[in-house]
Amino acid sequence: MQAAVMYGGVVVKGSVNSNSTSLAVCFSRAQKGRKQKQLSSSIDFSNANCQLLSSSSSSCMPHRTSCFGLRLDSFSMGTELTRSSLFRSRPIVKALASGGGGVGDVEEGRPIKSVEDANYVVLPQQQQGKASTGTVFPFVGVACLGATLFGYHLGVVNGSLEYLAKDLGIVENTALQGWIVSTLLAGATVGSFTGGTLADKFGRTRTFQLDAIPLTIGALLCATAQSVQTMIIGRLLAGIGIGISSAIVPLYISEISPTEIRGALGSINQLFICIGILLALVAGLPLAGNPIWWRTMFGISAVPAVLLALGMAFSPESPRWLFQQGKFSEAEKSIKTLNGKERVADVMTDLTVGSQGSAEPEAGWFDLFSSRYWKVVSVGVALFFFQQMAGINAVVYYSTAVFRSAGIASDVAASALVGASNVFGTTIASSLMDRQGRKSLLITSFFGMAASMLLLSLSFTWKALAPYSGTLAVLGTVCYVLSFSLGAGPVPALLLPEIFASRIRAKAVALSLGMHWAANFVIGLYFLSFVNRFGISSVYLGFSGICLSAVVYIAANVVETKGRSLEEIERALNPTI
Repeated sequence: MQAAVMYGGVVVKGSVNSNSTSLAVCFSRAQKGRKQKQLSSSIDFSNANCQLLSSSSSSCMPHRTSCFGLRLDSFSMGTELTRSSLFRSRPIVKALASGGGGVGDVEEGRPIKSVEDANYVVLPQQQQGKASTGTVFPFVGVACLGATLFGYHLGVVNGSLEYLAKDLGIVENTALQGWIVSTLLAGATVGSFTGGTLADKFGRTRTFQLDAIPLTIGALLCATAQSVQTMIIGRLLAGIGIGISSAIVPLYISEISPTEIRGALGSINQLFICIGILLALVAGLPLAGNPIWWRTMFGISAVPAVLLALGMAFSPESPRWLFQQGKFSEAEKSIKTLNGKERVADVMTDLTVGSQGSAEPEAGWFDLFSSRYWKVVSVGVALFFFQQMAGINAVVYYSTAVFRSAGIASDVAASALVGASNVFGTTIASSLMDRQGRKSLLITSFFGMAASMLLLSLSFTWKALAPYSGTLAVLGTVCYVLSFSLGAGPVPALLLPEIFASRIRAKAVALSLGMHWAANFVIGLYFLSFVNRFGISSVYLGFSGICLSAVVYIAANVVETKGRSLEEIERALNPTI
């Protein structure tokens, strides 16, 4: 039987005799700018030290590497080897069918392109270390400051617009008020595309620190604005900042989280967005007694932006980004900080397997539209399209009027009810993400949204329900928001970094988030016009149809990623890698 040990750019091939205790191998190392160099050697398994002895004329000294195991039906081979300058990461052991030995002799395996007809052999389960999951939480918390600012800047203008309009002298100019609101979304669209490029070039943590610049300056400009122009510039900068955050927060969390809790941690991103919106609501409570409080509302958002920059100075870089840059020792150090030293070898193995046969440079924007990647990229774009076009922002915008029709006159109470429903649903979703799976939550969520939209539509038109229309409208709104927060809200931002290949991940997430902001902008711009032309009942019925279309699309195109590492998902979706 033949076997191969692969170490990044090093391939070690040889033959195994199941009746003996030795493995004859041949090292084949491609060196940049040089011809391939080969060394014939053997591993003696009868020796406790298990030295790798060179039999070539080269001055190759005995080498030791990390631990690897190859379990056959007749016996189990294991070596305890230390690291040498020849190797850069944990070896990847593969077994090749040859002669009497076959692939069936290997206990666990999956196809890998880098060695023809080869199977990857994982370590026995008892040898794999368990993740120290608690160490990752502080760094996820720091990243979620970006998500909190995302939600805060979206919500801060709702309560303060009336007061800042008076202060800036634009009470009668609804067009300028609209620009103050929508400029944030335009900036976020630009920021979402920029975030992917910055994350690829400078790394995830450095991009967070750069993101704090427009977030801080934008907040201060809004707080001190004496003219509409200054206010719009401040909102534009804040929009660019939250656009970058929307791209890199879920990306960073997915790349540093252990597989077994990645779903729960990924959904925290949406939870903190909801918390940010609620904080903006709470921050607006003193406005009635202090009309210039709106300046403080904008100014205090600079504080978490500064904390984000400081926190990222002490947070580990994404091990996957470091590995892609060839910074293997730094990647190991990052893994040790995030998951504990027990998991360093296992995670490095996953990263090495994921990189085999794919030593390609980072993808360009046009690569996303190639036949190789567009199918999976289109899933990400479609999920955010359905998320926004299903009507979540329209429901939030119109919720005040809906609640007033039910006799709830307080805007704060109406907004608090919607916000509390969103936070509650997202909290439930985070506990279900790694148990129920992403795909099932998405389908359940969009189906619930379709039913809620249908209820809302009927409550406005069906005469038999007229006596209960107000109550049904509130019930439909709350059920819609709850359904949204169970899947359609948190899952897309979590799922996208999971399904995209490592070389396109940052840019593909950015492209999908660009669709999110563009659709958000269109809904905000044209929703009231559609309501005036077709009526709110018809618009809600249209949203219900979109939600049902999303259910069909998800069932046919979205893959389940629960319990699988990013590298496993990448190999499943991109078999050519």
